[in-house]
Amino acid sequence: MYQFDVKDTTKRCVQWIRDWFEENGKGCNAVLGISGGKDSSVVAALCVEALGKDRVIGVLMPCGIQADIDMAWKLVNHLGIKSYVINIENAMKGLLGEMGDIQVSEQTIINLPPRLRMATVYAVSQSMNGRVANTCNLSEDWVGYSTRYGDSVGDFSPLSRLTVTEVKEMGRELGLPEDLVEKVPIDGLSGKTDEDNLGFTYEMLDKYIREGVCEDPAKKALIDDKHVKNLFKLELMPCFEP
Repeated sequence: MYQFDVKDTTKRCVQWIRDWFEENGKGCNAVLGISGGKDSSVVAALCVEALGKDRVIGVLMPCGIQADIDMAWKLVNHLGIKSYVINIENAMKGLLGEMGDIQVSEQTIINLPPRLRMATVYAVSQSMNGRVANTCNLSEDWVGYSTRYGDSVGDFSPLSRLTVTEVKEMGRELGLPEDLVEKVPIDGLSGKTDEDNLGFTYEMLDKYIREGVCEDPAKKALIDDKHVKNLFKLELMPCFEP
């Protein structure tokens, strides 16, 4: 049966971040978007452990008014890291306003903010001697619950091989406030939770990923379908080989 050693995994992840920066950005800062959710909270805390709080920069990026931005501030204050607030609302409105006669799809509206946020994080990182931390986890990646060239990218990724359940355990191991660890993620548009949108719980998904067990055949089929359809998000862009 699969066993997760949170102390050992957390320790090794912190060392992995240190080693990565030694090889890929000695003296550079870790820069990441801060939402106040478990993933950005845990990644920020791991980077603080690995590099020290003076080398971690958080970027808060509301799109207009963000109802739960107080959670992002709580993380920033808890860790004592430098932070910046950059509102992407005008950028989004400006870009959509320039699309003219193009009929903008609902999916475009959903995916544009994460892509603008990633462009923003990279702008801050490039201006502040940084390297961008990806904050996706294995559970989300498994079923494609990320935006390609948005929150799915970064320069290094501490959590991409860890499930939601494991990320939460690491958050507690790192001493994060419980409400940050257990904050229910919402899509920021419809008010629905991630699990509402996915059609299954992360607990069910994580058990299936780690143990290959899913008692509900319909949910198993849904997970498998999402996994296969979204594998392209984890692969390099196909290239013609002459």
